[in-house]
Amino acid sequence: MKPVFILFIYLAVISLIAVIITLSDKQRAKKGKWRIKESTLLIVSALGGSVAMYITMQLIRHKTQKLKFMLGIPLMALLQAALFILAVIYVF
Repeated sequence: MKPVFILFIYLAVISLIAVIITLSDKQRAKKGKWRIKESTLLIVSALGGSVAMYITMQLIRHKTQKLKFMLGIPLMALLQAALFILAVIYVF
């Protein structure tokens, strides 16, 4: 398998995880149950799930009042996009 294909698979998987934990946290918040730590959400975002998490948060209106999420996650997405472009140009 080509490295760029593996990267796409990785991003798809981490994005799916980001969507699942974001939806799960929203449901837990509605039910007053134990929540997913904010640090966990941010780590998954930093590992490559930032775009999926940001879109999910906007769609379900979750954490949209928290500045560290509404600024931090888009900044991570921009950094990840830049790194992805550099990797495609120079590595793959």
